[in-house]
Amino acid sequence: MRVTSKGQVTIPQDIRERLGLFPNTEVTFDVVGDTVRIRKQKRSKNRGHQLIAHLRGKGTIKLTTDEIMALTRD
Repeated sequence: MRVTSKGQVTIPQDIRERLGLFPNTEVTFDVVGDTVRIRKQKRSKNRGHQLIAHLRGKGTIKLTTDEIMALTRD
């Protein structure tokens, strides 16, 4: 693995999948001696909460809960 001129490295896909490192996942670097350990940062909100917060207020059609339920039950 090589560090780019911008100080970036690519984490192999199998490692990202195994650790759940999705886009925008925050990580922490621990330096111990001459080694570096990368850890997924613990957050108060999980990915689902972040997604909902991002989408909140983006809808353009106002529907009541009953109208939404009727659409899903056709």
